[in-house]
Amino acid sequence: MPPAPPTLKESAAYITQLGKPTAAEVLARARESGRTALQPRCGVGGHREMALLLKELETEGRPDLLTLTIDSHTRLRRFEHAARALRTDHRTLNGYPLVTHGWQRGRELNELVAVPLEIRHGSPDPRELFATAVACGITSFEGGGISYNLPYSKDVPLADSLAAWAEVDHICGELAGLGVVMDRELFGTLTAVLVPPSISLAVSVLEAVAAAAAGVRCISVSYPQSGHLAQDIAALRAVPLLAARYLPAGTDVHAVLHEFMGVFPRRRHHADDLIFYGALTARLGGASKLITKTHQEAHGIPDAAANAAGLRLAAVARSPLLDFVTVDEDAVAEELEWILRETAEIVEPVLAAPRLDTAIVTAFAAGRLDIPFSASRHARSEVIPRRDGDGAVRYHSPGRLPLSAASTARNRRLLDGPTRTGGSTTGSTGLPGADLFQALRRDIDYFPLLFGELPQDTTAPGSTTADSATSTPGKEPAL
Repeated sequence: MPPAPPTLKESAAYITQLGKPTAAEVLARARESGRTALQPRCGVGGHREMALLLKELETEGRPDLLTLTIDSHTRLRRFEHAARALRTDHRTLNGYPLVTHGWQRGRELNELVAVPLEIRHGSPDPRELFATAVACGITSFEGGGISYNLPYSKDVPLADSLAAWAEVDHICGELAGLGVVMDRELFGTLTAVLVPPSISLAVSVLEAVAAAAAGVRCISVSYPQSGHLAQDIAALRAVPLLAARYLPAGTDVHAVLHEFMGVFPRRRHHADDLIFYGALTARLGGASKLITKTHQEAHGIPDAAANAAGLRLAAVARSPLLDFVTVDEDAVAEELEWILRETAEIVEPVLAAPRLDTAIVTAFAAGRLDIPFSASRHARSEVIPRRDGDGAVRYHSPGRLPLSAASTARNRRLLDGPTRTGGSTTGSTGLPGADLFQALRRDIDYFPLLFGELPQDTTAPGSTTADSATSTPGKEPAL
């Protein structure tokens, strides 16, 4: 009979005695030094294979944190399905089934590497997974009641996922009382396709307010790279300002950049350019952490060598020799001003309600909160994003979001303004249905088009997008 899982107090003692830094400590050092911490995605089904993958990535890529990406069965609490897959062929799993492997094996993985581990998953109800992660001594856990529900699940009520994640956050508060600060990373990337910065940050603000009220002491706010330098830097710089505005004093908050999660270029030199560009964006935006990508993104699941190469390439952007690289600070300041304004317009009516969880559910039902391309019927998905002529993500239609007339007018003006080639967009805010669909395809295929891997006229009969599986709005985003 397997041993009983440790108590929370025993798990806290194990973490303290483990002899390695916690994720919160790594993030704090990264912010203080101005040297962005690097973390890859990785997760396979077999225990031996997972151990070898972690060790190879640590040796060859020298990350600051490592990941256990969890399989889909575990995400949906189908633990028997995960166990059956382990008995038959672990290669059918798309991640590591931690609950099924158990906390003792999880500790083996944790003790194998010198850097802290984070759990990335996508579960609307992660309570068993979180309990196992804590027993393993893992000190970073990603997700939230909105961000790990609406992008992934078709019909999980928001009230249920918010309640489940509230339990997780309350346990984080208990752990803090025992001397262990868990990093709770919020998945602001959402559907990862053309996410306007103010939507990403608004969802993270609401999840962060709930987490801090439950006692969470360390919160990471992740943001998906859009590909527009000034907009992305402004979004990252907005994180500490929003934290100061909405969170209690003493909450440790970190900005995290996910390198571009949309359609990646297929040719390696183009993919490497995009990886390096993302790392520079994180540096200039003051991100505490960067979630890296690989040159194999457009071709399927990356192997360990490509993952390590992505880490090494991103690390180059941290060199002091690149201190001369700057950004148009006036453009960043303008973007920052409007991102903060739009975010406030979205979140403040919700925060003013007596009960935050009820207000979130009600606002999503009414469309006053929304995310584009949602997989869930509990979001209206009436928001339609578009890229403007310079590639920044704007609101083609804000749906029922409570944006001011000034914010809406600015988005419309920028979408109807000059293109990067100096031409005119011919009134993009008024496109009919078929033309809008083709325009969205071009926006989603932004980087393959920019690098010339696709013909500019993707609306021609018979034309296709690169990597069509990854370019489908509403597809489950990568972790």
